[in-house]
Amino acid sequence: MVDTKVNLSGLELTNPIIPASGTFGYGYEFAELYDINILGSFSFKGTTKEPRFGNDTPRIAECTEGMINSVGLQNPGIDKVISEELPKLRKCFNKPVVANISGFSIDEYAYCCERIDKEDGVGLIEVNVSCPNVHNGGMSFGTDPKCAAEVTKAVKAVTTKPVYIKLSPNVTDIASIAKACEEAGADGISLINTLMGMRIDLKTGKPVIANKAGGFSGRAIFPVAVRMVYQVYEAVNIPIIGMGGVSTAEDVIELMLAGASAVQVGAENLINPYASKDIVEDLPRVMKKYNITSLKDIIGGAH
Repeated sequence: MVDTKVNLSGLELTNPIIPASGTFGYGYEFAELYDINILGSFSFKGTTKEPRFGNDTPRIAECTEGMINSVGLQNPGIDKVISEELPKLRKCFNKPVVANISGFSIDEYAYCCERIDKEDGVGLIEVNVSCPNVHNGGMSFGTDPKCAAEVTKAVKAVTTKPVYIKLSPNVTDIASIAKACEEAGADGISLINTLMGMRIDLKTGKPVIANKAGGFSGRAIFPVAVRMVYQVYEAVNIPIIGMGGVSTAEDVIELMLAGASAVQVGAENLINPYASKDIVEDLPRVMKKYNITSLKDIIGGAH
């Protein structure tokens, strides 16, 4: 028998597979296809204080081994997530969920995190600091160690549950930002979010998506994710949730060797809605192939 259990700041998961925010809705959509309780957990759609329609369309572009999206955090807002989405989710998912929170000011992050922290079904709060800071010229919170630390401090001051800061890879020194979040009280780090990318339509000579550029995700970014998880593992002493281009159980093992305690599956869910289920079911086979008896034992094994 192999042991697939992992632990995130006291939250025990039966396996490390967590569908990533923005690729799994609020869970119940996928529950129509299979029993989503097979998953370790999942990170629900990025949630903001006010409802957001999102960016203009078209907002998806295909790439070789990936995709570009500029959805723009479309969501019903924190009030409706708590009053409507979470009750629906509880009917089909009986494990603690990862609440992904986004914001455009420190006050907004703190407000949403304080609200979601009170929900019983939430096991962990994942704070997406890749959003533009509206009070600081639109620069992403996650591109500056000081800004990322300020968000972390504000959120930790109003929450009781573990807080993981989700970092942008669009920086020159990911480790220093992760370290700043740890020093500000973060319980863990999630990485990587999408890279920036663009496609141009040869027929029109114009960018494919209305927002011109967007987040590049999919299998092509996996080596970047491995490198950044490896770097952050060396810089911090808190758990890491690794993600970015994960499509197989072998990828999960590789990211865990780099330093991840759990692994999120993102764009692959949009290609194959059964992707996360397939990876969970294939994990024991791959563990046996590489003589791994417990996943906890391999975290950071490449260092």
